[in-house]
Amino acid sequence: MTVDDRKPRVVRALTWLLVATAAATAGVELLNFWYAPEHGYGLAVRTGWALLRTLGWLILIWHVRRGRAGARPIGLILAVTTIFAVGRLIVPRSGTPPLPGVLGFAALTLLCITVVVLLYRHPTVQDHLVRHPKKLVVTGKGLEWRESVPKRPPLAAWALTARVAAFTYSPLMLVPALISVGELGRRPQWLLAVGFWFVAGFAVSYAVGLTTLFLMRGKTWARRLLLWVTLGVLVVDLPLCYLLLGTDGLVRDGAPLVAAALLVCYSLWRVSRLPADPVPAAAAA
Repeated sequence: MTVDDRKPRVVRALTWLLVATAAATAGVELLNFWYAPEHGYGLAVRTGWALLRTLGWLILIWHVRRGRAGARPIGLILAVTTIFAVGRLIVPRSGTPPLPGVLGFAALTLLCITVVVLLYRHPTVQDHLVRHPKKLVVTGKGLEWRESVPKRPPLAAWALTARVAAFTYSPLMLVPALISVGELGRRPQWLLAVGFWFVAGFAVSYAVGLTTLFLMRGKTWARRLLLWVTLGVLVVDLPLCYLLLGTDGLVRDGAPLVAAALLVCYSLWRVSRLPADPVPAAAAA
């Protein structure tokens, strides 16, 4: 059996695995919400945000079915943040987590790890995920939609991973900020801090978008700037999580942000180890 014969079978298996992961994500979150000893405002917000993550798995399925190269970084950040997002739901404020929730979390973790291994280690999947988004280009025949292959293939892979991971900063900041609104009833003196938290969360999305735009073009200064943005996000978000939501909020809402920041830093480190001006694939051929 040739690689071409195995290719559709492996891709179909990966697609169904992603469907199972999306279903398991929603199922475990609803199960944890059902078994939670208290159904407060914070748990409802965290569960709602975690359920929205299911849409991310559906987007990943779309990328995999079309063989998009961007499926790998999307799958990696989805797997990492899903594990942290669901993990913070199964741990109650006091006592031990319910057994069904623990078993569901273990199964979901296994699914996420399997997805990452297939995306990054399976040779057939790597041969499949090679396409890039189409762009409108001017040709001799007029305007055409053509696949836009990056001029710097090695750089684009890790830079894209850093970009996808950095774009999670804004929602990971806005979720605890939204939860802290429920604390203003008994702590109104923190109103300005919560307002600043929301402004910072929205501002980060613009800063990340502009910085990663130049990062994808291989600008060295963009790597340093994204590191400063990452540091600023941690300096703003983690203290506010502790002050407004306590140690429980710091662990539940700060840990996913730290995981995303570590992934960004690792991706930028891998980018810095690549040659300064890699030879384009066409020129190398």
